[in-house]
Amino acid sequence: MSGESGQPQPGPSHAGLYLEHRERDKAGVPGGVIRRADSQRRRSWIQKVIEQITGSPRQCVTLSEVVPVTVLAVQRYLLEDEPRDTVPKPPLYCYDVTISDGVYQEKCYLDPSLNFLVYQNILKVGIEMRISRVSCLYNEKRLGQGILCIDKVHCGEPLDVISVETPFRNRAHEEKPERPLRGGKSHYLALWNNEDPYGDIWKTNKQPEEFNFNNIKIISLSHLELTWNSRKNFPALLVRVLHKSKLRYYGKPNKKMIEPYQTYLEVADSSGMVSVILWNTLCPEWYKSLRVGLILLLQDYTVKKSYPLRIQPDPVDPQMKLISTMEICLNLRDPPTNIVIIPEKQLKSEWKLPKLINRFITRSELDDMPENSICDVIGLLSFVGRVQRSKKKENSEDFWSYRWIHISDGTSEQPFIVQLFSTSQPEVFENIYPMTYFVCTQLKVVRNNSQVPKLLYLTTTNESRVLTTGHRGQPYTYDPKNASHPSTSQAAGKEDHCHERGSKRSQDDRPMGSQHFQYTPMVLSLCAKRKILQGPSANPVPVPQPYSSAQMKGSKHNIPSIFSSRESSTAYATGKSRRIINDRWESRLWRDKKFSLRDHLHYGHVDPESIPRKFILEHEKFLTQQFNSQPAKYIPPEGKPPKLDEFQSALSLGHFEVTILGLNHEIAIDVAFLPMYSPEDVQASQIDTFLTCMNFSCVCPPEAPGSGRLPDPKALAGDIVKAAADLDRVHIIGILDICNLGNNKVEVCLQKIYTPE
Repeated sequence: MSGESGQPQPGPSHAGLYLEHRERDKAGVPGGVIRRADSQRRRSWIQKVIEQITGSPRQCVTLSEVVPVTVLAVQRYLLEDEPRDTVPKPPLYCYDVTISDGVYQEKCYLDPSLNFLVYQNILKVGIEMRISRVSCLYNEKRLGQGILCIDKVHCGEPLDVISVETPFRNRAHEEKPERPLRGGKSHYLALWNNEDPYGDIWKTNKQPEEFNFNNIKIISLSHLELTWNSRKNFPALLVRVLHKSKLRYYGKPNKKMIEPYQTYLEVADSSGMVSVILWNTLCPEWYKSLRVGLILLLQDYTVKKSYPLRIQPDPVDPQMKLISTMEICLNLRDPPTNIVIIPEKQLKSEWKLPKLINRFITRSELDDMPENSICDVIGLLSFVGRVQRSKKKENSEDFWSYRWIHISDGTSEQPFIVQLFSTSQPEVFENIYPMTYFVCTQLKVVRNNSQVPKLLYLTTTNESRVLTTGHRGQPYTYDPKNASHPSTSQAAGKEDHCHERGSKRSQDDRPMGSQHFQYTPMVLSLCAKRKILQGPSANPVPVPQPYSSAQMKGSKHNIPSIFSSRESSTAYATGKSRRIINDRWESRLWRDKKFSLRDHLHYGHVDPESIPRKFILEHEKFLTQQFNSQPAKYIPPEGKPPKLDEFQSALSLGHFEVTILGLNHEIAIDVAFLPMYSPEDVQASQIDTFLTCMNFSCVCPPEAPGSGRLPDPKALAGDIVKAAADLDRVHIIGILDICNLGNNKVEVCLQKIYTPE
């Protein structure tokens, strides 16, 4: 598919011509100067475009020659208000697009009227694109600096082979750290949310260092709480980090802040726990280096009254005092804060710093946990959903990024179901896959016992942290709870026996590395992995969709009825063989009305991106990328990547195509329905008709009489459709999930239905 659009927005920001310096050399000069291509190479199309627009008296130029270019990067940032703006506007995010014509690369400004191409995932890295109209944005503060603006494009399909070795025409675009083309903001944001650190301004080089405590005066937190109002200078603090929040970006177009970030640390000494705030440029300097559990020496900080609306996390130790009357402020200026990471080996017993304590629970304990309880979990990932986004506020350009995951710990037939929001750890969030040991802290329990099946899952909080590697030495590795699992010595004796004869075991079979496997007592062997992931809970369980009561309410004058259903042509892959099921049921009403409709919307097709796939370790990088958001920069694949539809579906029932007719019998819509097959869910037993199947978003069939075995799911799908007479003229309230998959592909799935009383 492709997308084409263009609405040039001429105005003061487009004023001026691209005035280039005529002094050139082969290497290129900063400041918008063209690099001379070598005489043996073909001439650059980008260079031709620059010459065409500089020779034109108009602001916008329709290009005489349109050739395909490759998109290598799509980068987002916040554009400040122009000086002429008197009324502050909502945040306006802009995009710089890096293209290559095979000779040079060029970073271009995307006209804001084309931002929707990024929102809809039409304009993305790795595709072929044709630019037919451009304009010039002139920087009046620096002579000769012009920016190429894209005003009209046609986006094509992804390319199989892309060269990333071409140089930038403008050497300034190669400078580090990377800077946006426009505005006073000094850095790019993550492409899809504001919580993730992105780009080369985020440092990771802070290390523990031996410190001489001679002549250093240290004050306790409780003493500081009593005296801070009467002090002008504050002694040093020696504390341990107990919690770390995700990043908060508070940039606005009318605020002249270079790096408007904020994050909270919860730190403690022997006298209590208090909040510490890192502000602005201190966040890129320190955020990625500050880990939970580190010992910090803080000097040259400020103290202020705590923000009344913020809720601090409770200390894990009930004996620890929570100091909520003040906050410690750290800033790079006014005064410049001094932060030192103290090595753990320098820790002295007389400091009496608290130990890091976790609230680990097992899956068997979760059923008894009250709503809104906070807990930590550890186990093996058995399911990783695709990344999704939801708006933070209506009419806002800001989104939350999240995904659903299942974590199995072997103590229950059911896994932990977790709604995992971005925790400002993109290196983990974007690289998780099944068969990985996974730790997630500070999770909140969400439950609704009045719903059938009962709603029970965990969701992340502001202080949640996730971990897939680096478990060695963490306190939880010796927690007496994951003791029920085989120890390392037991695993060593069973591992070879557990492996299939003739199978090859790669290092990737141990996602945390062999060194960790030797030293951590709680680590599960491969045999234990298979027991957890292929045992009683091997079948998928339904992912809960928490709908509010307001969403369930609907006008009784607008309740549509279901009139047609069929088990669609989802392929079941076993090796290279495919089995297609095409059972169908139609109501009498549909046969009478389907040829006299005013409109029939066809959204029953399910694209490959929406079908969960069975995980294959050999292709973990490819599968991980497929179910992530699009990256900001093109990442060359390793070898020839496979096709997504070559991987076996994890939906044993396939999917249903359901046609819903409006009450006025004028409009119908085809939607897809992908139920989960969940025979273990005793709360949803006897879900064996299509109506109850849609009510519960899953299928839980009865056992075949006298056999003690469940029916084949493929045969069950056909039986459900054939027995769909209970759908005839049924009025429903349907909740639909409308998903934009990019490239003009829109998918509508039926999540749940409610039958009004």
